[in-house]
Amino acid sequence: MATPDGTPRWDEQLQRRLARGEETALGELYDQLAPMVHGLAGRVLADQAAAGQLTREIFAHVWEHPEEFDPARGSLRSWLGALTHRRAVDRLRARRAAEYGPAGAPDAPPGAGGANAGAAEAEIRTVATAARMQYVVDSLPQPLRETIAVTYYDGRTYRETARLLGISEQAAKQRMRLGLELLATELAAEPAEQHAEENARQDTAEPDGSEPDRSGPDTDDHGEGGT
Repeated sequence: MATPDGTPRWDEQLQRRLARGEETALGELYDQLAPMVHGLAGRVLADQAAAGQLTREIFAHVWEHPEEFDPARGSLRSWLGALTHRRAVDRLRARRAAEYGPAGAPDAPPGAGGANAGAAEAEIRTVATAARMQYVVDSLPQPLRETIAVTYYDGRTYRETARLLGISEQAAKQRMRLGLELLATELAAEPAEQHAEENARQDTAEPDGSEPDRSGPDTDDHGEGGT
C-alpha cells in the first residue's frame, strides 16, 4: 500500500528492508515501537522483567519472519500490538496454570481445580481486555484520545467535555463517535490477526512442529523500551 503520492508507506518500506536482512531497519523499528510493545506487555503481565523479555522475543520474531506482516491489512504498529497482546496473554495464562496446578492434582479438594482454573481465566480475560483497550486508546490521535478520556473515563457530559477542551459540543460528539469507531475497528481486527499468525506458523514450521532456525542481531543492543 502506498501513500497518495505513490510512495510506499514507512512500515511497508521497513518490511522490505527487514526482508533484505538490513539490521538498521530492525534498530529503527525497535526505536519507534519498542516502548509500545513493552508497555502493552507490562500491562498484561504486571512484571517489567517479563515484559522486557517478551519485547526482545517480539522483535526477534519480526526479524525472523518479516513476511508475516501484510501492509494491505493494516499498520505495522497494529500488527505488532496484536502480536504482543496474544503472546503476553499466552504467557500470563501459562503462569496462572503453573500457580494453580493441574485440575486433577492429588492434593486438591474435589472441584477445587476447576474453580481455580475458572477464576484464573476470568482474571486473564479482564486483564487482557483492559490492556488491549488502553493500548488502542493510546494509539488514537491526541484530540480523540483526550475526548474519550474526559467523556468516557471521567464520566462527563458532552457539554462539560466541550467546555474543558475548548471545543463545541458538536465537535466533542464527533470526536467521541470517531474514537469509538476506531476502537471497535481495532478490537475487531484481533481475531483475524491471530488466525493469520497461526497459519503463518503452520506454514513455516518444521515437521516436528518447531520453527526453522535463523540467526539475527541481538535486540539487546538497542536497549529495552518502555522502562
